[in-house]
Amino acid sequence: MSNPPKLFSVLGLPVHVMANYPNWLLERVQSGQGAHVVTLNAEMTMQAEQNKPLGEIIRNAELVIPDGAGVVLYLRLLLQQNVQRAPGIELAENLLHSIERSHSQAKVFFYGGAPGVAQKAVDYWQQQAPKLQVVGTNSGYHSPEEEQQLKQTLAQIQPQVILVGLGVPRQEIWIAQNRHLCPQAIWIGVGGSFDIWSGTKTRAPAWLGNNNLEWLYRLYQEPWRWKRMLALPEFAWKSIVYSVTGKDVVAH
Repeated sequence: MSNPPKLFSVLGLPVHVMANYPNWLLERVQSGQGAHVVTLNAEMTMQAEQNKPLGEIIRNAELVIPDGAGVVLYLRLLLQQNVQRAPGIELAENLLHSIERSHSQAKVFFYGGAPGVAQKAVDYWQQQAPKLQVVGTNSGYHSPEEEQQLKQTLAQIQPQVILVGLGVPRQEIWIAQNRHLCPQAIWIGVGGSFDIWSGTKTRAPAWLGNNNLEWLYRLYQEPWRWKRMLALPEFAWKSIVYSVTGKDVVAH
């Protein structure tokens, strides 16, 4: 078994750090242990301060990975931890590849995105990992009646991995509300990953990601996000305050 992840606190929210997240999740898939995976960045951290239910959901998640550059810099500079960024899209990709390589019969479900996007993402994965067992997709745009049908489908099929691309905080809240339908599943909020896999959008060049500037490329693609990006300087300021007061420490 993989060593358990180390737990740190970033502005009062948990962040789990380990060498190989996909292996840890694959072991949980194989042993029938469920998990909610949260990909934490500065924007979500600030949302959680205003949205108390979201903060509670993050605190209750089995795995919270350092997705954003701000979270990683916080851990490096303020907590003196040699932490590497773990983008949620890469975690999901590595997990899906690991499932195929392990010859696991784990069933995977894609939920979210505009109509047709999830299916295009599945088409991409059927080329990347032909033996991956994808058992269904569902758009993120639907009526209440269609959502009830989706829930019935999940309860009947019992996928072991459920990727939810509804955006923050909707995907985290939806997962928390519906985990009981598939208690042994790994649920991952993957944001806009379906758009990338489907070819609807492109991901930032590697050199931007390597320099913690992927957010800038996303702002270039989606300029309407500029108001949400104001969370970045707020996160930086609160990080300084927390560092002075000494609130954030290693949990265990």
